[in-house]
Amino acid sequence: MTSTVVYNGDLRTTCTHLKSGSFFETDAPTDNNGKGERFSPTDLMATSLATCMATVMGIKARTMGFDLNDLKVDVLKIMKSDPRRVGGIELTFHIPETFRDIDEKTKTILKHTADTCPVAKSIHPDIEVKVDWGSWS
Repeated sequence: MTSTVVYNGDLRTTCTHLKSGSFFETDAPTDNNGKGERFSPTDLMATSLATCMATVMGIKARTMGFDLNDLKVDVLKIMKSDPRRVGGIELTFHIPETFRDIDEKTKTILKHTADTCPVAKSIHPDIEVKVDWGSWS
């Protein structure tokens, strides 16, 4: 088993990672009867794409002999209705200045690695994903 989720009432859950014991809470968003005081389940879905992309890029960079420390990704989740669902995810990468002039071959390898991460491969094709690579565009 990977994790447990406990419904605490008032549209809040506590999610616990079983191997490490680390945990976080979720809330329903304000546009769906919640307080919006924590990540919503759909926020986590969009954010997990960014974390997966950054993680596999970090793995690839490490095998290539460098670290991608301070890479940042801004995440925008776009909701649709009827039925209510995530309709789009927009990611904006902020590349640390030390990596802005990296050679094109390395950029291509890292971008391909990110684009083919497990979460990206698991997202339904109806969800429009846009990636802005910032200075690597």
